[in-house]
Amino acid sequence: MSPCVLVINPGSTSTKVAVFSTDSRLFEKSLSHSSQELSPYKTVASQYEFRRDAIMRELRAANFDIASLHAVVGRGGLLHPIPGGVYKVNEAMKNDLAAAAYGEHASNLGALIADDIAKPLGIPAFIADPVVVDELSDLARVSGNKLFKRISIFHALNQKAVARRYASERGRRYEDLSLIIAHLGGGVSVGLHQSGRVVDVNNALNGEGPFSPERSGTLPTGALVKLCFSGQYSEKQIGRLIAGAGGMVSFLGTNDMREVEKRHNEGDPEASLYFDAFIYQVSKAIGALATAASGRVDAIIITGGIAYGKDIVDGLSRRCAFIAPIVAYPGEGELEALAQAGFGALSGSQTLREYLP
Repeated sequence: MSPCVLVINPGSTSTKVAVFSTDSRLFEKSLSHSSQELSPYKTVASQYEFRRDAIMRELRAANFDIASLHAVVGRGGLLHPIPGGVYKVNEAMKNDLAAAAYGEHASNLGALIADDIAKPLGIPAFIADPVVVDELSDLARVSGNKLFKRISIFHALNQKAVARRYASERGRRYEDLSLIIAHLGGGVSVGLHQSGRVVDVNNALNGEGPFSPERSGTLPTGALVKLCFSGQYSEKQIGRLIAGAGGMVSFLGTNDMREVEKRHNEGDPEASLYFDAFIYQVSKAIGALATAASGRVDAIIITGGIAYGKDIVDGLSRRCAFIAPIVAYPGEGELEALAQAGFGALSGSQTLREYLP
């Protein structure tokens, strides 16, 4: 019997779920979660049952028998920095994710939901290439003050997957290429891939890089410090302004870039300003990494859900095509990457790593 795995990818505004056998995709669904739906939940961890139940409803509606599963693979969340690879979900991992010990993000729910579904079935739960994969160069870790170090939090699973896809389609090895990859989704990460490592990337979760549909990105430091000490906001509220209520949510009241693009195309001047500013900021991030690569860039890859927007890709191409060819891989490709990790773990072709506290 062909192995069958359920994969779960919680994002800031969606939960993507699919079932794969080794030779086909048996089921796939993307569950959208609006800001209004998520607003009653004070923490990401408190969304756990809401998202799990939504997944189970969709599987039942599709008449899928979960007893046929051999493994469940969830997207990796905010853990302490670890090497890339496949990890079996264990108690130490679940404890850190549930407590948001290393930060709060929807990806923290991946392992928790995967384990909850897998355990009654007596099958393993895994994660692969979590967002905290850390391959930064020493230079990239340096901030502007000895009290701070730059850290690696980005869309590792998707960026690694599309990098390998690009290499494979051209008969090249990922390890032999120099690529700049911009993941555009609920959050934005722009990474420099050299020799099979992501040697520089913005902290896409809490305060670096371009703004996104719901994250503020890099803010004016002095103004942010004043706001923090104004007495008007708690630490938690400031965090929410940076990640969750920033970006397009702050500017236009929506986290849906399709709506922003529609308003832009209909001639809404306010929407056009922020639509163009988004392209401008992502282009600046790409340009900065091109200099870090000394101009030696084989390709610039645009990926993530926002890459479905032709006007976004065209705008980035106009600004960045002088650096290197632009290639768009819309969507995440993360479901397939998670499934392949699960099959590799089940077959033994992938070495399982252990997460230690």
